[in-house]
Amino acid sequence: MSTAGGTTVTAEDDPPGDLAARIADNQAKLRDALQPHYDFIVCGSGSSGSVVARRLAENATVRVLLLEAGGDDDADSVTDAGRWPANLGGVRDWNYLAEPSPGVNGRSLPMNMGKVLGGGSSINVMVWARGHQNDWDHFASETGDPRWGYQAVLDIYRGIEDWQGLPDPAYRGTGGPVFVQPAPDPNPVAPAAVAAARSVGIPSFDHHNGTMMEGRSGASISDVRIRDGMRQSVFRTYTYPYLDRPNLTVLTGALVHRVLLGDDRATGVEFSYRGMTHHIGAGAEVVLCLGAIQTPKALMLSGIGDHAQLTKVGIDTVAHLPGVGQNLQDHAGFSCVWEYRVPLPARNSASEATVFWSSDRGPDSPDVQICQIEVPFTSAENAARFTMPAAGWSLFAGLMRPASRGHLELTGSDPTDPIRIHANMLSEPADVAVAVDAVELCREIGNSAMMSPFARREVMPGDLTGRDLERFVREAASTYWHQTCTAKMGRDEMSVVDGELRVYGIDGLRIADGSVMPRITTGNTMAPCVVIGERAAQLIRDAHGL
Repeated sequence: MSTAGGTTVTAEDDPPGDLAARIADNQAKLRDALQPHYDFIVCGSGSSGSVVARRLAENATVRVLLLEAGGDDDADSVTDAGRWPANLGGVRDWNYLAEPSPGVNGRSLPMNMGKVLGGGSSINVMVWARGHQNDWDHFASETGDPRWGYQAVLDIYRGIEDWQGLPDPAYRGTGGPVFVQPAPDPNPVAPAAVAAARSVGIPSFDHHNGTMMEGRSGASISDVRIRDGMRQSVFRTYTYPYLDRPNLTVLTGALVHRVLLGDDRATGVEFSYRGMTHHIGAGAEVVLCLGAIQTPKALMLSGIGDHAQLTKVGIDTVAHLPGVGQNLQDHAGFSCVWEYRVPLPARNSASEATVFWSSDRGPDSPDVQICQIEVPFTSAENAARFTMPAAGWSLFAGLMRPASRGHLELTGSDPTDPIRIHANMLSEPADVAVAVDAVELCREIGNSAMMSPFARREVMPGDLTGRDLERFVREAASTYWHQTCTAKMGRDEMSVVDGELRVYGIDGLRIADGSVMPRITTGNTMAPCVVIGERAAQLIRDAHGL
């Protein structure tokens, strides 16, 4: 439902072309008449920011400004679910590069993140994974707030989903804005991978967002945000239908520099837009939803962070929060590849089955995730070492509970100065051990009888052992594109926000994105970021009586 000129129209009476034209006209007018103040400024239109902006704009009396550094999402590489790899390394990618690290044999790993309306939800692989019960209960424990616990979060998920799979009312919802379904009509290699996992002792499930995320292991066809072959980004789901409203202004190409502060309160935002620097006030709150790299960068440029690091680049400290930019986590990934016996075309997003597993070294929840990929996929180093087939498939294992921690470092006080990313993947021996276990599990699944109809040969790693297998792991390691945890919520001295996502020591400033996670969730991080956005919006509405 949308509102135009005071008249309410339903989707049935509102053809997409008419809505698009009305949105274009409305947003052009709003951009040309920027106001000096808005009630709320939301920085970043990714999986959390799009939710926050929409939920606040639902109140017609509230004026919301949404800032996005990237450009428009109207591109085939975004909308066509199968073309997501075309965005990596392009204009819709921040194109971050981590510092060389000994843990990955001195390599500098690309750290792709979305720079476009919708953020990561516009360039990712579209898997909807809620996180494990223990993740959310850990969040509740860290914050002392049961509203972050698993049972409370299940209520949010049920409320927002429009689940298209087998009914499971205890865990899945219908009628909400978030269209989710098991990958439809999957490539035959996907159900074979689920059956292969079952053959090595991992139970299979109808979907991976129910009881499977309360145990130690499981396999299923992946839940995806794809409809009729088209990506369902969080921006398109939440924000786009409200862009014909007069109280929601969205700017693209708007790079946030810093939060404007006065008397220990956020008063607005400085950002560049259309070749000019703008200072726009926020009457109620500023909400940072810029992701795990740009959110801490904006905080530090605003004088919020570790005093020693700020002083080093000539920034006066407003609030000494040593945890800003620390605790960087990601799911390091390692790919194993097989050549197809008979080539089969990829379907949906080319990733349609997933396996969660707890190694013997693992905790009481999975410490490994494997995603089946319907193309040969590996690092540049291992692609040069092994001859990749013209047609093949991969099992891409990721570390769900990494012990390694990275950090961020400013290189200067100018917003355009690059930020150093010390990812530190595989810096802890425990991670290497689990990675080796994960690769061995991939080989056991991939070489099982269930997969033999699809495998002419194993391409990599082959029967490596000892130091050779460890070398393979270090050279295979790549990002799973799940950078998180750099402005964590909690109650210790390294926490940046409290359980209500308020930045310690600064009124009127919250953070709502993956950076607030105390630890990275189990599985793909888009769905947890949507929940963070929903929680933030409700907290803000409650605080301001909206």
